[in-house]
Amino acid sequence: MTDVTYEVRDRVMHVLLDGEDTLNSLTPTTVEQLDAMIDAAEADHSLRAVVIRGAGRKAFCVGMDITFLESCFGDPDGVFVPFITSYHATLKRLEALGIPVIAQVDGLARAGGFELILACDIVIAADDAKVGDVHVSFGVPSGGGASARAAHKLGDQRAKALMLTPTWLNGPQMVEWGLAIASHPYEELDAAVASFVGSMVGQSRPAMAITKRLINGVRTYGVDGALDHEITLFTQFAHDPNAGEGFRAFVEKRDPYWGDADVDSYR
Repeated sequence: MTDVTYEVRDRVMHVLLDGEDTLNSLTPTTVEQLDAMIDAAEADHSLRAVVIRGAGRKAFCVGMDITFLESCFGDPDGVFVPFITSYHATLKRLEALGIPVIAQVDGLARAGGFELILACDIVIAADDAKVGDVHVSFGVPSGGGASARAAHKLGDQRAKALMLTPTWLNGPQMVEWGLAIASHPYEELDAAVASFVGSMVGQSRPAMAITKRLINGVRTYGVDGALDHEITLFTQFAHDPNAGEGFRAFVEKRDPYWGDADVDSYR
């Protein structure tokens, strides 16, 4: 069984898929625990980022637990469809979370693990990571959102090349394909992620939440609609009493104080 554990350090929630013996595979319990983690991240307005990683050196996440998967095929309507539906909902919540979500990927990531990576905002990988979709290699299509998210992030041709063949990408290839922002030797990965996330901890959470929603909104609204959405949210934000804090802090040569604004009030 994979447990999802987390701890908060310096305004960053560090999430561990803690099932090294099963290569951090997914079960309904895993998804429930991911949902609980998102609840905690939404409630803690001091947070500025979430980092997700897998336990051990072998895998980030290999997708659905193989024993559970056998029961899914035995009862698609009673087991398979409910699980996929709940996983879709959880990944959508992860995308909508008002702070950046970073996937720290080393080892193997495939199928549902690949789908989890696609739902994160930023991916930083080990050079020797091994990431692929591989659903078709097992004779099934994707069920956790890979088709839509891979096409959006990678483009149609690369999404098809990755999902219709048994292609695996290492860290540098993930960067080349646009799946990761950076890759590093495994020994340097923790420090690289810490440095990247550290640049976020002093930022305004409402400003980051709005920016993330606006970028994600292009998929929903198209460019013209997203431009209108930006004006709407910026106008709403500008009326917040704390909106000018960053400017005032700059002028007064001091660190800004962001407080605990209700980030979910900006839609």
